[in-house]
Amino acid sequence: MSFIRVALDVPLPTLFDYRAAAATRDDIGARVLVPFGKTIAVGVIIELASTTSLPPQRVRSVLSILRDVPPLPADVLSLFKFCSEYYHHPLGAVVLNALPTRLRQRHALEGEEAAHHYRLTAAGLAVDAKTLPRRATIKLELLRLLRAAKAGIDEATLRAVAPRAMAALKTMTEQGWVERVARTREPLQSGAAALRVAPGPALTGEQLIAVATLRNADAGFAPWLLHGVTGSGKTEVYLQLLADTLARGKQALLLVPEINLTPQLEALVRMRFPDTPLVALHSGLNESERLHNWLAAQSGAAGIVLGTRLAVFTPLPGLGLIIVDEEQDASFKQTDGLRYSARDLALWRAKQRAIPIVLGSATPALETFYKALNGSYRMLALTRRVNAMPPVIECIDTRHEPLIDGMSQALLNALRITLKHGEQSLVFINRRGFAPVLMCPSCGWTSGCGRCSAKLVLHLQDQRLRCHHCGHQERIPTACPQCGNQDLKPLGQGTQRIENALARIFPAARILRIDRDSTRRKDSWQEMRRQIHAQEVDILVGTQILAKGHDFPQLNLVGVVNADSSLYSTDLRASERLFARLTQVAGRAGRGASRGKVMIQTDFPAHALYQALRRDDYPAFARELLAERRQAGFPPFVYQAVLRAEASRLETALEFLLGAARDGAKMAGAVTIYDPVPAGMPRRAGLERAQLTVQSRSRPALHAFLGAWRARLEPAAGRKVRWALDVDPLEL
Repeated sequence: MSFIRVALDVPLPTLFDYRAAAATRDDIGARVLVPFGKTIAVGVIIELASTTSLPPQRVRSVLSILRDVPPLPADVLSLFKFCSEYYHHPLGAVVLNALPTRLRQRHALEGEEAAHHYRLTAAGLAVDAKTLPRRATIKLELLRLLRAAKAGIDEATLRAVAPRAMAALKTMTEQGWVERVARTREPLQSGAAALRVAPGPALTGEQLIAVATLRNADAGFAPWLLHGVTGSGKTEVYLQLLADTLARGKQALLLVPEINLTPQLEALVRMRFPDTPLVALHSGLNESERLHNWLAAQSGAAGIVLGTRLAVFTPLPGLGLIIVDEEQDASFKQTDGLRYSARDLALWRAKQRAIPIVLGSATPALETFYKALNGSYRMLALTRRVNAMPPVIECIDTRHEPLIDGMSQALLNALRITLKHGEQSLVFINRRGFAPVLMCPSCGWTSGCGRCSAKLVLHLQDQRLRCHHCGHQERIPTACPQCGNQDLKPLGQGTQRIENALARIFPAARILRIDRDSTRRKDSWQEMRRQIHAQEVDILVGTQILAKGHDFPQLNLVGVVNADSSLYSTDLRASERLFARLTQVAGRAGRGASRGKVMIQTDFPAHALYQALRRDDYPAFARELLAERRQAGFPPFVYQAVLRAEASRLETALEFLLGAARDGAKMAGAVTIYDPVPAGMPRRAGLERAQLTVQSRSRPALHAFLGAWRARLEPAAGRKVRWALDVDPLEL
C-alpha cells in the first residue's frame, strides 16, 4: 500500500499522510483533494512513502489527484522547502499561498487554462493607420501592438494599453479587423536567428563595459550588483542581458518592487522584444489573468516573466537569468504571514539553478553593498547619466524662513519660474491626506485612532478622518469631543493640503495629485502617466509612487517637503531609506534636455546625509553607515530574528514573550536574547503588540536556535496570543 505526504495550508509545521494507491512519482508536486477534519482541502503532494507512523485507522484516503496542470517541478518544491526552513514557516502555507488562487480551489480546470488571445485578421492587416483620425490613439496603439505580434496578444496586455482599450478592441472585432483565438503555448525557440529584437539606443562606454563583463563572465551562479546612479541606463543593460538570455532559448525573471512600475517597464520590454511572449504577475491581475500568465511561465512558453515579489516562486523550466530591479526596496519583504524577502529567495534560486543574478540599484541595501565590498558579490558601476547632467541639489534652510502651507518662498519662486518656462515640476511629500492630525488648540485634543497607536489623518475632500494603518474612518467632528471648541486646526501637511495651496497660489496651473488615494481606481495611474507625457500637467504633487523608475522628460524641478521627519525615527534603517528615497525622487528631475534642479527643505542643511546627497556620493554615505552598524552590532554584522506577539491585552503578549525568553535562554548558546518590549506601534487594529529580538554573529547558530525554539513556542501560545517569527527583519 502506498502513501503520500501532503502539504496543506494550515498553521502546523508538518505534512499529512494519506492513502493513495494510484499515486506515482510523476504525481509529486501535483494538487490533490483530501478530507481534512470535516472539510475537503486542496493540498500538494510533497513525497511518496511506503509506510506511515500513524495507526491504520487514522489514515484517510485521498479523494482525487488533480492532473489538470503539470505538477510543480522539483526545483520549485526545493525552493518552497528552503523558504519554509529559513523563515520557520509551515511548508503547506508556503506552497499553497504561492499558487494562483484558481489552483487553490477544489475544482479542476476545465479548459480555463486556454486564455483568450487576439490577433489581426486579413482585413485588420490591410488597414492603413494613416486613414484613422489622430484622436483614435487607442486603436492606433492596438493596431501597432497586434501587427508586431503575429501570434497574437493576451487580453491582459491589451487591457493595459488604456482604460478604454477593451471597448476599442470590441469595436475592432465588430469591424472584422480582430479575431479572438485560444492561447497556444509553444516552447521557446533557441538561437539568435529566432529572436527579433527592436533596435535600442547606442550604449554608453560604461554600459558597454557592464554588458561585456557580464557576457564574458564564467557560466554558473554569479551574483552581480549593478550600482548605477539614477538615469544612468540600468534598464538598457537589463534589456541587453534579456536579449542574450532569450537568444539561448532560456527564460528570464525580472522582479520589480511595486505594481506601479510594471506597466511602463512591461511596455518597454514588449517594444524591444515584439515576438517574445512576456507575462506579468502582480496583484493587479484578476484571478483568470494571473492563472493564465502563471501557466504560460510554467509551460516554458513565456520567455520573460515580469513580476512583483510573489513572482519569485513561479515555475520556470528554462530559467537562465534573474534580475531584481531596485533591489533595496522594502516592498520585496513580505511583512505579514510568510515574512520572506523576494530578493534573498531570488539569490537562493539563482544559486540552485546555477545562473547569474543581477541586483540593480542607485542606492543598494547596506547588506548588498557590504557583500559587494567584501567580494561576495561582483559590482559594476554606472556613474553618469545618459544624455543628461545630474540635477543641482539645493538644501533650503527652513529654520529662519517662514513657510506658506509647508512650502518656502524659495520653492514657490522656483515653481513660478518653471511654470513660466513651460516645464513641469514635482512637489514631493511622502504623506497623503490633507494633514496628519486634527487638533484642538484649546485643550490639546488630537484625532487619535481608537484601534491603533496612531493618529487619524484628515482627508478634507472626503470630509473623513482615516487611519492609514487599520483602515478605520469616521466623520470630521464639528467640535472638539473633549471641550466643545469648534475651532479645530489641521496640523502638518499632506498631499491634499499641498495641492490646495498650490491651486490657490498658482490658479492657472494644471495640478495633478498622485498618491494611493488618487490612484485607487483601476487604470487611473495609466491615465495620469498619459497626461504627464502629453504635457497636460504643470505641477505634480505626490508621494513615493512618483519616486521610482518613471521617466518624465519635461520634469525639471523637484521640491521636497518634510524630509526631516525620517531623521527623528528610531528605526535603524531610517537614514538609509531616506537617502534612497531622496535619491530616487531627485532622479526624476532633468531627464530631458535641460538640467534639473532639486530643492530640499530642511532644518539641518549641514547634516551628513544631505551633504552626501548633494555630492551624489552614496558609497561614502554607505561606508559611514556601515562603520556605525559595526560599532553598534547591527546587521549586516549580525543576524537577527524578531518574535512578534499580538493579544487583546499588552500584558498577555509580554507574558508570552517573557516565557519564550526563559525557554530560549536554556538553549541560547551563541544567540543573544533581548528583553521583550512593546512594538513600535503598540496597538494596531484593536490588538496590543509586543516583540522580542534575538541575534547572533553566526547565521547557522541563529537558525539552529530558532528551529528548536519554535517547537517550544507552539504549545506555549495557546489561543490568547497570535505570534510570528520574522527572520532578517527590516523593522525593529
